[in-house]
Amino acid sequence: MKKLLMASAIALFGLGNAQTTPAPIAKGTVYLSGSVGYSQTEENNGNDKFESFNVLPTAGFFVADNFAVGLGAGFVTTKDTNISTATFGPATIVTTNEVRTPAFVIEPFARKYWTLSDKLYFFGQLAVPMAFAKAEDETTTVTTTASTVTTVSTSSEGKATGIGVNIKPGLDYFLNKNWTIEATIGEFGYSNIKPKGGVATNNYNFGLDLTAVTIGVKYVFGKAN
Repeated sequence: MKKLLMASAIALFGLGNAQTTPAPIAKGTVYLSGSVGYSQTEENNGNDKFESFNVLPTAGFFVADNFAVGLGAGFVTTKDTNISTATFGPATIVTTNEVRTPAFVIEPFARKYWTLSDKLYFFGQLAVPMAFAKAEDETTTVTTTASTVTTVSTSSEGKATGIGVNIKPGLDYFLNKNWTIEATIGEFGYSNIKPKGGVATNNYNFGLDLTAVTIGVKYVFGKAN
């Protein structure tokens, strides 16, 4: 899969036509960007599903050639769904639990670029995302006995804050002097989430996840040629 991904990138961006000494992205360059990401994982024949969606506008400034710092601010939401079925005599009970977590995110970052060609760059990004979230927990139980169906629903809400550290690899391709398309695949990182009045939990994420691809469009205010 990794060989196929690299071959696709080479075919798409034309590394075969790369210059001998391509120019770096110059110090003092400023850019604005926006990214949209979605990922979904399913287990247990689809009864356990996790979805994540994010929108993150960012701004960056190159403090040195091929090295930028910046800030992102946006919205992230996750949805964790679990469905279980149990049978007690003539009764069948289906329980669906959904936990939705919308959050406002602030993300300072530093990004290092490596020049692959005059238009294509590989980058690694170190970010420290901070999230301010609301957790919405809803459970619905449907009991079916012969022709009788009974539905019971309960819900609760709570607030939480989180902070993390992550590293993301990616590719950035210049369509022209000012417009680029960038993509990141997965992430390596750590996060700490603390519900209001609750106990904090630690999460670790390591690996290149091909189901967690983020695509972004960037406007660059000048680039070295």
